[in-house]
Amino acid sequence: MSAAPWHPAGTVYGVLLNFRNEYERWQPRMHEAPHKAPPQAPVLYVKTANTGNPDGGTVLVPTGVAGVEAGATIGLVMGDQGPVACALLNDFSLPHASYFRPPVKFRCRDGFLGTPAQTVPLTDLTDLATLQLQVHVNGALRQTVDLSQLMRPAATLLAEVNAFMTLRPGDVLMLGCDVGPDGQRPLLQPGDTVTLTAPGFAPLTHPIGTEALA
Repeated sequence: MSAAPWHPAGTVYGVLLNFRNEYERWQPRMHEAPHKAPPQAPVLYVKTANTGNPDGGTVLVPTGVAGVEAGATIGLVMGDQGPVACALLNDFSLPHASYFRPPVKFRCRDGFLGTPAQTVPLTDLTDLATLQLQVHVNGALRQTVDLSQLMRPAATLLAEVNAFMTLRPGDVLMLGCDVGPDGQRPLLQPGDTVTLTAPGFAPLTHPIGTEALA
């Protein structure tokens, strides 16, 4: 009998603006209202429990929106003494123009967190800083996410988050999602299939469908 698919046992946290390309694109706006200064600590958000969507599950695009964005990332899975495993995750979101308010309605829809069948023990990965994630749409490469471009590498991000909150066993801390050269993430339409790949991880695949009208 095969093992049951993995799903997060605790809270899943995402982080914004943790890739140099995205940070630099937003930097001119960081002195505008309401904050009027660049963030001094990691900018976090929560992926709520309803967002979990196992490998092979369909991601539904609401009617009337341009599509859904793929968000290739790695999640650090917490144990009693810190991270013990990593998960290849797809942090789906609806397109939105501002990070200045909690993006709940854009990021926390049902099925908007693609989760793998299994996690990978941290000891099996040689160096997260050199890892590259690839986003394939209908078999074609659409984006490469290079973790060497993180503003806060995994250890730094973890230390800074632990300075103001407690991560408990089962919690997951995602490292962030990068944008492409055009400043956008891959936009997916109903009928597309998105697959994430990374060395040491099993591919993570999700078909895209249309949300039925109520």
